[in-house]
Amino acid sequence: MTKQATKTETMKTDILSAYTQHALEHEAFPTSVYKFCKENSIDEAEFYNTYASLDSVKHAVWQAFYDNTATLLAKNENFDSLSRKDRLLTFFYTFFEVLLLNRSYVLFALHENAQPMKNLGQMKQLRKAVKAFAAELIEEGNEDKTRLAQNPTELFSEATWGQLLLLMKFWMNDSSASFEKTDALIEKSVTVAFEVFDNTRLDTLLDLGKFLWKETTGKA
Repeated sequence: MTKQATKTETMKTDILSAYTQHALEHEAFPTSVYKFCKENSIDEAEFYNTYASLDSVKHAVWQAFYDNTATLLAKNENFDSLSRKDRLLTFFYTFFEVLLLNRSYVLFALHENAQPMKNLGQMKQLRKAVKAFAAELIEEGNEDKTRLAQNPTELFSEATWGQLLLLMKFWMNDSSASFEKTDALIEKSVTVAFEVFDNTRLDTLLDLGKFLWKETTGKA
Protein backbone atom coordinates (compact mmCIF):
# COMPACT_ATOMS: atom_id res chain seq x y z
CA MET A 1 0.00 0.00 0.00
CA THR A 2 1.36 3.41 -1.00
CA LYS A 3 1.87 6.21 1.48
CA GLN A 4 -1.09 8.11 -0.03
CA ALA A 5 -3.35 5.04 0.16
CA THR A 6 -2.36 4.53 3.79
CA LYS A 7 -3.14 8.18 4.52
CA THR A 8 -6.56 7.84 2.86
CA GLU A 9 -7.40 4.71 4.85
CA THR A 10 -6.35 6.43 8.06
CA MET A 11 -8.54 9.41 7.24
CA LYS A 12 -11.50 7.10 6.53
CA THR A 13 -11.03 5.40 9.88
CA ASP A 14 -10.72 8.72 11.72
CA ILE A 15 -13.86 10.12 10.10
CA LEU A 16 -15.91 6.98 10.75
CA SER A 17 -14.78 6.88 14.37
CA ALA A 18 -15.57 10.56 14.91
CA TYR A 19 -18.94 10.17 13.20
CA THR A 20 -20.10 7.24 15.33
CA GLN A 21 -18.77 8.89 18.48
CA HIS A 22 -20.68 12.09 17.70
CA ALA A 23 -23.89 10.14 17.12
CA LEU A 24 -23.61 8.39 20.48
CA GLU A 25 -22.55 11.41 22.51
CA HIS A 26 -25.14 13.79 21.03
CA GLU A 27 -27.82 11.18 20.31
CA ALA A 28 -28.03 12.68 16.83
CA PHE A 29 -26.13 12.38 13.57
CA PRO A 30 -23.88 15.30 12.54
CA THR A 31 -25.64 17.69 10.18
CA SER A 32 -22.88 20.14 9.22
CA VAL A 33 -19.60 19.11 7.58
CA TYR A 34 -18.04 22.39 8.70
CA LYS A 35 -18.96 21.90 12.37
CA PHE A 36 -18.11 18.20 12.28
CA CYS A 37 -14.64 18.88 10.89
CA LYS A 38 -14.00 21.75 13.29
CA GLU A 39 -15.05 19.73 16.33
CA ASN A 40 -12.82 16.82 15.33
CA SER A 41 -9.80 18.74 13.98
CA ILE A 42 -10.33 17.37 10.48
CA ASP A 43 -9.33 19.45 7.48
CA GLU A 44 -12.53 20.09 5.49
CA ALA A 45 -10.75 19.58 2.17
CA GLU A 46 -9.47 16.21 3.41
CA PHE A 47 -13.00 15.28 4.41
CA TYR A 48 -14.33 15.95 0.91
CA ASN A 49 -11.40 14.08 -0.59
CA THR A 50 -12.58 11.08 1.38
CA TYR A 51 -16.39 11.35 1.48
CA ALA A 52 -18.85 13.35 -0.60
CA SER A 53 -21.16 14.11 2.33
CA LEU A 54 -22.06 13.20 5.89
CA ASP A 55 -24.76 10.93 4.49
CA SER A 56 -22.12 8.96 2.62
CA VAL A 57 -20.27 8.54 5.92
CA LYS A 58 -23.42 7.09 7.47
CA HIS A 59 -23.57 4.54 4.66
CA ALA A 60 -19.85 3.82 4.96
CA VAL A 61 -20.20 2.85 8.63
CA TRP A 62 -22.24 -0.19 7.61
CA GLN A 63 -19.83 -1.01 4.81
CA ALA A 64 -17.05 -0.91 7.39
CA PHE A 65 -18.90 -3.49 9.50
CA TYR A 66 -18.98 -5.76 6.45
CA ASP A 67 -15.33 -5.07 5.57
CA ASN A 68 -14.25 -5.87 9.14
CA THR A 69 -16.18 -9.13 8.91
CA ALA A 70 -14.53 -9.99 5.58
CA THR A 71 -11.09 -9.23 7.05
CA LEU A 72 -11.71 -11.61 9.95
CA LEU A 73 -12.96 -14.32 7.58
CA ALA A 74 -9.87 -13.90 5.39
CA LYS A 75 -7.70 -14.69 8.42
CA ASN A 76 -9.50 -18.03 8.80
CA GLU A 77 -7.35 -20.41 6.74
CA ASN A 78 -10.11 -23.02 6.65
CA PHE A 79 -12.92 -20.70 5.54
CA ASP A 80 -12.73 -21.39 1.80
CA SER A 81 -12.76 -25.16 2.38
CA LEU A 82 -15.96 -25.05 4.44
CA SER A 83 -19.28 -26.13 2.97
CA ARG A 84 -21.51 -23.39 1.60
CA LYS A 85 -23.78 -23.74 4.63
CA ASP A 86 -20.89 -23.43 7.08
CA ARG A 87 -19.50 -20.42 5.22
CA LEU A 88 -22.82 -18.62 5.58
CA LEU A 89 -23.04 -19.64 9.24
CA THR A 90 -19.50 -18.39 9.86
CA PHE A 91 -20.25 -15.15 8.05
CA PHE A 92 -23.33 -14.47 10.18
CA TYR A 93 -21.61 -15.39 13.45
CA THR A 94 -18.63 -13.16 12.60
CA PHE A 95 -20.80 -10.28 11.42
CA PHE A 96 -22.71 -10.27 14.70
CA GLU A 97 -19.42 -10.33 16.63
CA VAL A 98 -18.52 -7.13 14.77
CA LEU A 99 -21.95 -5.64 15.49
CA LEU A 100 -21.58 -6.50 19.18
CA LEU A 101 -18.49 -4.29 19.35
CA ASN A 102 -20.65 -1.47 17.99
CA ARG A 103 -23.99 -2.40 19.57
CA SER A 104 -24.74 1.04 21.01
CA TYR A 105 -24.29 2.67 17.61
CA VAL A 106 -26.36 0.01 15.83
CA LEU A 107 -29.24 0.39 18.28
CA PHE A 108 -29.17 4.17 17.89
CA ALA A 109 -28.82 4.17 14.10
CA LEU A 110 -31.68 1.73 13.54
CA HIS A 111 -34.01 3.52 15.95
CA GLU A 112 -33.12 7.04 14.86
CA ASN A 113 -36.20 7.40 12.67
CA ALA A 114 -39.65 6.35 13.88
CA GLN A 115 -40.30 4.84 10.44
CA PRO A 116 -38.18 1.64 10.23
CA MET A 117 -37.98 1.64 6.43
CA LYS A 118 -36.25 5.03 6.45
CA ASN A 119 -33.56 3.63 8.73
CA LEU A 120 -32.73 0.97 6.13
CA GLY A 121 -31.59 3.58 3.61
CA GLN A 122 -28.22 3.88 5.35
CA MET A 123 -27.57 0.17 4.70
CA LYS A 124 -27.52 0.28 0.89
CA GLN A 125 -23.82 -0.51 0.63
CA LEU A 126 -24.13 -3.30 3.19
CA ARG A 127 -27.07 -4.79 1.25
CA LYS A 128 -25.04 -4.81 -1.96
CA ALA A 129 -22.07 -6.49 -0.27
CA VAL A 130 -24.18 -9.15 1.48
CA LYS A 131 -26.04 -9.97 -1.73
CA ALA A 132 -22.74 -10.33 -3.60
CA PHE A 133 -21.45 -12.71 -0.91
CA ALA A 134 -24.66 -14.74 -1.06
CA ALA A 135 -24.65 -14.79 -4.86
CA GLU A 136 -21.28 -16.57 -4.86
CA LEU A 137 -22.68 -19.31 -2.61
CA ILE A 138 -25.83 -19.65 -4.72
CA GLU A 139 -23.95 -19.83 -8.01
CA GLU A 140 -21.62 -22.43 -6.54
CA GLY A 141 -24.62 -24.50 -5.48
CA ASN A 142 -26.16 -24.20 -8.93
CA GLU A 143 -23.10 -25.71 -10.62
CA ASP A 144 -24.22 -29.29 -9.97
CA LYS A 145 -27.87 -28.68 -10.86
CA THR A 146 -29.66 -28.89 -14.17
CA ARG A 147 -30.72 -25.58 -15.64
CA LEU A 148 -34.34 -26.08 -14.62
CA ALA A 149 -33.37 -27.01 -11.06
CA GLN A 150 -31.07 -24.02 -10.55
CA ASN A 151 -32.13 -21.37 -8.06
CA PRO A 152 -32.40 -17.75 -9.28
CA THR A 153 -29.39 -15.89 -7.90
CA GLU A 154 -31.13 -12.52 -7.53
CA LEU A 155 -34.11 -13.98 -5.66
CA PHE A 156 -32.07 -16.05 -3.24
CA SER A 157 -29.43 -13.37 -2.61
CA GLU A 158 -32.24 -10.93 -1.79
CA ALA A 159 -33.67 -13.56 0.55
CA THR A 160 -30.28 -13.76 2.31
CA TRP A 161 -30.39 -10.00 2.82
CA GLY A 162 -33.89 -10.33 4.26
CA GLN A 163 -32.61 -13.12 6.49
CA LEU A 164 -29.89 -10.84 7.85
CA LEU A 165 -32.43 -8.09 8.59
CA LEU A 166 -34.58 -10.61 10.47
CA LEU A 167 -31.57 -11.72 12.50
CA MET A 168 -30.59 -8.13 13.28
CA LYS A 169 -34.12 -7.30 14.43
CA PHE A 170 -34.08 -10.34 16.72
CA TRP A 171 -30.56 -9.55 18.01
CA MET A 172 -31.52 -5.97 18.86
CA ASN A 173 -34.23 -7.26 21.19
CA ASP A 174 -32.37 -10.31 22.47
CA SER A 175 -31.85 -10.24 26.24
CA SER A 176 -30.41 -13.75 26.59
CA ALA A 177 -26.92 -14.27 28.04
CA SER A 178 -24.22 -13.83 25.37
CA PHE A 179 -27.06 -13.48 22.83
CA GLU A 180 -27.33 -17.26 22.76
CA LYS A 181 -30.87 -17.10 21.37
CA THR A 182 -29.61 -15.09 18.40
CA ASP A 183 -26.96 -17.76 17.81
CA ALA A 184 -29.69 -20.41 17.90
CA LEU A 185 -31.79 -18.45 15.41
CA ILE A 186 -28.79 -18.02 13.09
CA GLU A 187 -28.23 -21.77 13.02
CA LYS A 188 -31.90 -22.59 12.49
CA SER A 189 -32.39 -19.96 9.78
CA VAL A 190 -29.29 -21.03 7.83
CA THR A 191 -30.35 -24.67 8.03
CA VAL A 192 -33.77 -23.72 6.67
CA ALA A 193 -32.23 -21.57 3.93
CA PHE A 194 -30.09 -24.41 2.62
CA GLU A 195 -32.78 -27.03 2.86
CA VAL A 196 -35.07 -24.78 0.83
CA PHE A 197 -32.19 -24.08 -1.55
CA ASP A 198 -31.52 -27.79 -1.97
CA ASN A 199 -35.23 -28.62 -2.16
CA THR A 200 -35.13 -31.04 0.75
CA ARG A 201 -37.16 -31.42 3.94
CA LEU A 202 -39.64 -28.88 5.32
CA ASP A 203 -39.56 -29.95 8.96
CA THR A 204 -36.76 -27.46 9.69
CA LEU A 205 -38.98 -24.67 8.36
CA LEU A 206 -41.63 -25.68 10.89
CA ASP A 207 -38.95 -25.85 13.59
CA LEU A 208 -37.86 -22.29 12.77
CA GLY A 209 -41.46 -21.10 12.87
CA LYS A 210 -41.97 -22.67 16.30
CA PHE A 211 -38.77 -21.07 17.61
CA LEU A 212 -39.78 -17.59 16.43
CA TRP A 213 -43.31 -18.01 17.79
CA LYS A 214 -42.00 -19.04 21.21
CA GLU A 215 -39.41 -16.23 21.42
CA THR A 216 -41.73 -13.47 20.24
CA THR A 217 -44.88 -14.50 22.13
CA GLY A 218 -43.47 -16.37 25.11
CA LYS A 219 -45.80 -19.27 24.33
CA ALA A 220 -44.62 -22.83 23.75
